[in-house]
Amino acid sequence: MEEKKFIHLLYVPTMSCNMRCKYCYLEDNTKDEFLKYDSLETLKYAIEKLKSENVIPFNISLHGGEVTTLSSTEFYNLVEYIDSYYVSNKKIIEEAGFRVGRPHIKTNMYSLDKHIETIKKFNVSISGSLDLPFSLHEKYRVTKGNKPTLNKILKNVELLKDIPNKKKVSATIFNEHYNCIDEIIEDIKFLHKNTCLDMNDFNFMIGFDYNSNGILHHMSEEKQLAFYKRMHEEFDGTDLDQGVNGAWFDEFGPGYCSNCDNCGEKFFLLEKNGDIYSCVRGQKNPDYYYGNIYTNSIKEILETARNKIFLNHNKEAFNEECAKCGYLYLCKTGCPFVKNSYKTNKSYTCILQKQMYKDRNYQKDSFNEEFVYNYVRKMRKEDASKYVPKNRGSELFPALNEIISNDSNLKYIYDDKSFVLEVDGTRYNLQSQIMKKERDIIYITKDSSVKIYMRKNLISEVCDYPENNSLYIMILTGNLVTYGDENRKKQRHVATHQIYKGVLDNSSLNESEFYEYDISNLIKEYKSEYSTEAPNNMFFTTSSLRDYHYTKQKNNAYYHIQAINLPFQNIEFYYLEGLKNG
Repeated sequence: MEEKKFIHLLYVPTMSCNMRCKYCYLEDNTKDEFLKYDSLETLKYAIEKLKSENVIPFNISLHGGEVTTLSSTEFYNLVEYIDSYYVSNKKIIEEAGFRVGRPHIKTNMYSLDKHIETIKKFNVSISGSLDLPFSLHEKYRVTKGNKPTLNKILKNVELLKDIPNKKKVSATIFNEHYNCIDEIIEDIKFLHKNTCLDMNDFNFMIGFDYNSNGILHHMSEEKQLAFYKRMHEEFDGTDLDQGVNGAWFDEFGPGYCSNCDNCGEKFFLLEKNGDIYSCVRGQKNPDYYYGNIYTNSIKEILETARNKIFLNHNKEAFNEECAKCGYLYLCKTGCPFVKNSYKTNKSYTCILQKQMYKDRNYQKDSFNEEFVYNYVRKMRKEDASKYVPKNRGSELFPALNEIISNDSNLKYIYDDKSFVLEVDGTRYNLQSQIMKKERDIIYITKDSSVKIYMRKNLISEVCDYPENNSLYIMILTGNLVTYGDENRKKQRHVATHQIYKGVLDNSSLNESEFYEYDISNLIKEYKSEYSTEAPNNMFFTTSSLRDYHYTKQKNNAYYHIQAINLPFQNIEFYYLEGLKNG
């Protein structure tokens, strides 16, 4: 059965909004243009279609526009459905290591009163937005009739005091806010003392020019750092210490979406008409459009998402400062949308992030060269050979070695005593290609005798039914091809062959500890496919170990980066007509 994939799903049931914030990134798109679609039916259809392909939303959040502009009935039905979804899928979500929360909305809080009974009934968790200081809130966050909004929002907050779940707010900070730091501090204290909001769960977001319509301007990195330090000076050691050292600046931490190597594998925004985008930042932008749940297959949507994020990360060249930083494993160079908005190649909050990493005792990667090399192989168009660690070999891969040592099954994939290749009487102990200190290249002709020896115990490892297990052989040509939208060069696959246990058991050539199988004719069969300009490749494993490797990649992101290429034992070769090896 195919491995399950877990995603965060942000659902936009309406683009309509009751406010007209003067810097709104959606500009004139805050009206509901999808009237012919039913918001509940779209969400149900999307969830069922995703689940049919083993894609499971572990979190569903409602966004907009402004979700509280929905009718009472429509809002109720959506919340009720999400609540029932969590109940029916609780076991599968928790077994995957995720916490099952409550129905969640992201809101400007202006019309919370309209839906307060539904919010109370289902213990809906709230993520609200405010402008701080309050003086600037009144300047920028107004209704579509240009009326002030703050007093009504604060009254609505009071309605939430009996809700047991999360009630948090965030504030976006621009350069214009930098001169109001004292006011911001006082307003935080006011909200903490006089409202039911959990101000230890408050968070700052650093705004960028794209979503400000030229009214607000981004804060320089130096000012960001000064702002950060001032918050710490004011709140360290107070009853808001947990917040200023935690949630307030978590947007810049390694767990936030902008610090994924490929957020297109994890985060999706679904609109009422079925359109799917990366997130609220990428909403309505064709570069971050992944397809439509009604017209595209799940496979197409997932592939498009992964490839588009890859391409957007590569609009600017890889930053050499990032390659030397030691914190790359935490930030992954930042959000591709913001980088491309600024036409830069690193996070726009780089200095602040470095300071936060130091303050929170994140260590620089002792094996940064290893991480950079594997990161470039996965996420960059640059030639990865430029970043090969100076003394590449197994001793330079302690992170991978540690993963292997803690997993009794992986050792068989990387064991250099599992497979032996014999070519014209000469034997070669095969090693995993990513653990080698140097390349093994041999010459094979049409007259060569080629045999593979595999330890007999491998057939039963990581396998409940050894009779269904097989020696698994992959042949790749040295000729390179371009794969997908990412335009990456890889060796072209020629063939795979499986030799099952029953066949191996019946070989008269077997040794006491090894199965022996003659692959001379197998190699000759594909002679017309081999490159004469570059080495060709043969990989060996068992079908069960191969499956285990790919399952491990899906479940362990760091292993995925470490072992992104085929990790199996291999040999490189040239095929020559009419010449004898040696």
